[in-house]
Amino acid sequence: MKRLYIAATNQHVGKTTTTLGLVEAYRQKGVRVGYCKPVGQETVDYENLQVDKDALLFSTMMSFDLVAGVHSPVILGKGATQAFIDEPLKFPFRQDIINASQILESEYDMVIYEGTGHPGVGSVVGLSNADVAKLLGTPVVLIVEGGIGFTIDRLFLCLSPFQQQNVPIAGVIINKVLPEKIEKVRHYVGVKLKEWNIPLLGVIPFDRTLLYPLLDSIRNTIRGKVLSNSKGLSNIIENVVAASLLAAHDFDEKKGVLLVVSQKRVNMALGAVRRICAEKKYDKIPLAGVVITGDGKNRIDLENFEHQEFIDKYCVPMIATPLDTYGTAVKISHMEVKINVQTLDKANRAVELVNEHIDLGDIMW
Repeated sequence: MKRLYIAATNQHVGKTTTTLGLVEAYRQKGVRVGYCKPVGQETVDYENLQVDKDALLFSTMMSFDLVAGVHSPVILGKGATQAFIDEPLKFPFRQDIINASQILESEYDMVIYEGTGHPGVGSVVGLSNADVAKLLGTPVVLIVEGGIGFTIDRLFLCLSPFQQQNVPIAGVIINKVLPEKIEKVRHYVGVKLKEWNIPLLGVIPFDRTLLYPLLDSIRNTIRGKVLSNSKGLSNIIENVVAASLLAAHDFDEKKGVLLVVSQKRVNMALGAVRRICAEKKYDKIPLAGVVITGDGKNRIDLENFEHQEFIDKYCVPMIATPLDTYGTAVKISHMEVKINVQTLDKANRAVELVNEHIDLGDIMW
């Protein structure tokens, strides 16, 4: 039996995407791989149960029947940490994880365990990433975001909890590195890792397409209300354009455009879009959605709207938000885009990136 624990130096460095790629790399070698998220924080409802959202994603990608107690044994939802501190004996979290691991390890050649957050997350209940890796007796692959000085400093900080518990480090993967800096990062971070006697398993380039959000995710972020064409909420947004800047954009170079416009300018802005599309003779328009901004209210009056036939023809969703244009732009720019069951194309791209850039070396079967 082989086990691996995939940890990260902090949130949003690509731990889940890298884990997907590692799982698939082993499966392509003919290894029967199981998956577990021992400690979860972000949950979804699944068949009347709460499971970690990443466990649901992996069950979809790997085609296994999701069992909450096996693939997502511990959920630290709202109030869980306070309840644990008050009465810790009521929560046999460690035994729950052991039980899950015993089931999985009896069924698979290998089990990959995915950590949560930075190495210290979960320590409040005695289940930091280092605690869980120690409990499971598994070496750790640590994912860190690319750079040189920052990356080395972050690694120094985040390796410490595992080293304190004598958890072996199988290697480091550096993610989201600008393509033109890959060789420099590989060299300088590699020198430091060699000094620490830790393998560098690979350097994954930054891929902007993994950051493109679904329109529905934007709708949730801006508290939007769908006015029409809800079937288009699965559109991927690659560019956000404010109506006031329409004239400065060349739509030949853009697709997946989200137009952000105030109610008083919506007719004028969509009229401009229609003229551009007619002049360019587009077969498929670049417009993927329209957000109509407000003034703190969601009361949008489209009684004199002139372009309904146009947006219906191309199934362009229209969304109203109570936020003003500036507030909408800020919310969208601060979004963290995560791979989930709605974005399986991104999951497949993550698998490709790992296959192309990671040398599993000593940890390969």
